[in-house]
Amino acid sequence: MAAAEIETKPTYCKVCMVHCGLVAEIQDQQVLKVRGDRAHPLTQGYTCPKGRAIGQLHHAPEAITEPLMKQNGELVPVSWDEALDDVATRLQSIIDKHGPHSVAINFGSGLGLDSSGYAMEEALYRALGYGPKFTPLTIDGVAKVLVAGSMGAFPGLNPKTDYDNVELLLYVGTNPMVSHAHNTGMFNPATWIKAVAKRGEVWTIDPHFTETAALSTRHVAAYPGKDYAILAWLTKEILDGGPMDPQQPIQGLENLRGALDGLECSVAADIAGVTEQELKDLLAAVRRHGKVVIETGTGITMSFGCNMTQWFAWLLMILTGAMNRPGGTWFHPSFLTPFESFELPQLDPWTPGSNTRPEVPGIIGDWPCAVLPDEIKAGNIRALLNFGGRLLRGFPDTNELSQTLGELELNVTVDILNNETTAYSTHVLPTKDAIERPEFTRWDTLAWNLSLQYSEALVKPLGERRSAWWVIAEIMRRSGMPVAEHVPVDDRTAGADETMLAHMMGSARCSFEELKKARYVELPMEFPARWLDNHIERIGGWRLVPEKLLQQWQQIYSTDKAQLGQPKPLCFSSRRQRRKFNAQLDFLGAEADMLIHPIDAAAYNIGDGQKVRVSNDKGAIELIARIDTGMRAGVVSIPHGHLEANINKLTSKSTIDSISGMALYSGVPVTIEAG
Repeated sequence: MAAAEIETKPTYCKVCMVHCGLVAEIQDQQVLKVRGDRAHPLTQGYTCPKGRAIGQLHHAPEAITEPLMKQNGELVPVSWDEALDDVATRLQSIIDKHGPHSVAINFGSGLGLDSSGYAMEEALYRALGYGPKFTPLTIDGVAKVLVAGSMGAFPGLNPKTDYDNVELLLYVGTNPMVSHAHNTGMFNPATWIKAVAKRGEVWTIDPHFTETAALSTRHVAAYPGKDYAILAWLTKEILDGGPMDPQQPIQGLENLRGALDGLECSVAADIAGVTEQELKDLLAAVRRHGKVVIETGTGITMSFGCNMTQWFAWLLMILTGAMNRPGGTWFHPSFLTPFESFELPQLDPWTPGSNTRPEVPGIIGDWPCAVLPDEIKAGNIRALLNFGGRLLRGFPDTNELSQTLGELELNVTVDILNNETTAYSTHVLPTKDAIERPEFTRWDTLAWNLSLQYSEALVKPLGERRSAWWVIAEIMRRSGMPVAEHVPVDDRTAGADETMLAHMMGSARCSFEELKKARYVELPMEFPARWLDNHIERIGGWRLVPEKLLQQWQQIYSTDKAQLGQPKPLCFSSRRQRRKFNAQLDFLGAEADMLIHPIDAAAYNIGDGQKVRVSNDKGAIELIARIDTGMRAGVVSIPHGHLEANINKLTSKSTIDSISGMALYSGVPVTIEAG
């Protein structure tokens, strides 16, 4: 029999929010090759190794292709009816005995880009009465939502750099050359960074001389978690000597002056671990260009000073007139729910938190991921529905969490690959992966422009995999929960997946059929955006000094000031890798390494390529040392997402930010020794 023809199919990457255009070569349901799509209107052929690995991920040897259920301590294959009936029976029993809030949901990254699956997760969450909810927000991004909500009264505000016109760009704790920035949809980063540096200046603040720092005008190697002091001093100097040119109304200016009164350059430099001259040079750059745009990433959002750094970044952009203005930042108006078509609600980001840590608030309904072990131990959470998250590599305090997951009466994991988290599950339900289902870019406000993309399914589902929306809907139906009328009964009915996607586009700027036909729809965008200025005017102006941020500033600053002149402990900073995405894509071969400065390597008698043991009071991991002159002395850099060298064996469920619940994943003190 002659081999089937090789089909060439366009699609887009569903690993991160950049969504680069791809072309896949398919033969007999096998993905032979994946490359960048040169015809893609936006990315024009650019991709990274993660996007090109979709075929390898689909054909991974550890793929799960049929439902699994734990029997006699082992996960064994069962039918969908057997698995779903058992889940529903146990779930209903737990709800009857302990109430719906004894059931927790983890909105993991696995279904994070499954648009219809995520929508059904939300429906289940509503049906359970908005109980315990966990997401990646309190792992790597809570500061951004917290600051947006407290200063702009809407947590969804996300300023993005006007890369066509910006003249002074400051990266703090972000390495877009590897990460493609933090939820900004940045493709082909080298082109944009070089263009800004040629037109003006690019500064990078990071304890490591990263790939982004190499393209920057200047690099400042601040101590992890202390970069807030640099931005705080800059804010004070802008208040005292300009440039002050806010483009929207502001409130609380005098309170801000009072909060920063007396902050000296020498103090800020000492806290951040940098020189006074570096601070003065950065201030001079701001004054040369008149405004500054600041992008932050997980380097700050996962550290001790997360809220402070993000707060002062916004203050500097507001005060220098960068918000919603050319050469500054723009705000995404949403393709799916156009923000200009209604008045944005005024929302407080803080919501009730967990039972065991009531003093730590939730954020927009999310509970801190760090409280999960204690909630299970206390008997408050009896069931966990984990929709695509590798908890033991993503959640803090792996050692504590691994001891409690086995205590759950029901632990359902939706995943496509066997891993260390599925092993703890009572049920594992495999749903269609990114190339087995039709999809569109639901998280539209995180895109590079005002656009949506659509991709058809490239291959048939492996084995017995089913649509995630159907799996969740069936759990609801069999548990006696209401399911919306628009949800099809069977995902194998022709057009069922498309029906679910189309329902989500009722208020969008184009119809689902238009999107499906064009595959990529981009529309012009008003800039500056009147809806943003109108919103800020309605709330009385940017809220410069939210009370909780002010209180935290006073606490953190006074603590750090009291420690002036004392040596800073050796700590680790977390790092993303080009050939890895969080806990995914291990097969790309990213090394579990530790970057260390030659001075520290000599002090600890560590050679390049040598195995090292990194430990603290929470645990220990082993890594391969890589001596790097670009690493700041006194800091080692460790990538997150590895299994054996799991950084969360060094994090703590107890050491969390008091106003966001964010566990510290960077700037954590450690000891190191040769292995």
